[in-house]
Amino acid sequence: MDDRSRRWAALTERLRGRRAPRLSIQTDTGTGPVVILVHGIASTAVTFRKVVPLLAPGHRVIAVDILGHGASPAPPDCEYTLDDHVAALAATIRALNLREPFVLVGHSLGSLIATRYAAEQRWYTRRGLRVARLVLVGPPIYLSPTDIGDPWVRARVTAYLRAYEFLRSNKDFTLANAAVLGRLLPKGILELNENTWTPFVKSLEHCIESQTMVSDIASLHVPVDLIYGTLDAFVAPGSLRVVERMRHVHTHRVEANDHIVRSRIAKVLVRVIDGSGAPAAEPATVPSTR
Repeated sequence: MDDRSRRWAALTERLRGRRAPRLSIQTDTGTGPVVILVHGIASTAVTFRKVVPLLAPGHRVIAVDILGHGASPAPPDCEYTLDDHVAALAATIRALNLREPFVLVGHSLGSLIATRYAAEQRWYTRRGLRVARLVLVGPPIYLSPTDIGDPWVRARVTAYLRAYEFLRSNKDFTLANAAVLGRLLPKGILELNENTWTPFVKSLEHCIESQTMVSDIASLHVPVDLIYGTLDAFVAPGSLRVVERMRHVHTHRVEANDHIVRSRIAKVLVRVIDGSGAPAAEPATVPSTR
């Protein structure tokens, strides 16, 4: 890329950042290397309630509510595309005026947002906007069924996509079941109601069902860690295999954990961020290394 192209790209990024709304920062605590936490669909920054206390003693921990969720803006004309989510995250990070690259953590939909953000930050971007390490927790990585050769994997991914379409198309059913599940979880873990319905269905359709996650990860030049529970119903192992084969990607599988960031995943996440990985003596985790 020549100097003119770099200047144009930087100007485009700045203009885009000014137009995008800033996200609500729900947590900004601790001192040390910065870790930014991005939660998933139909949730809030409460997702990381088990993580923040473990990280804060040695890190500055920042947790945001994503666009249309929690206390963050929900623009009435927003389509909640991945570009919309990333632009809001970028505007928020830019306002932090960080001086050094940071660790970016995404959970569920937050994984897609975080990955695209990291993929868009190139060497000519100032240091405080760059990602030093990307950690993806429970990433819903789905290849297009037409790109999958294995019939079992293709059938499973197709089932996921049809289930998501069903949820979008049956509002009363989805809201009723979300209300039941929400009462069983800590407040803020599952927030799906009339107020959040539009961000939910548009984010589901425009981000999770139509995604470029594999190519975004492939384009990265920073370490990437995948963390997921063996009971996570939203993770498609067949699609994960494509990403796990990439040389800069390391996988950490957590036994007996579902999609929620519970204590076991929180501990593995903190060990990954601190650079120690998951110890072999810990029976709850079976990390794979490359």
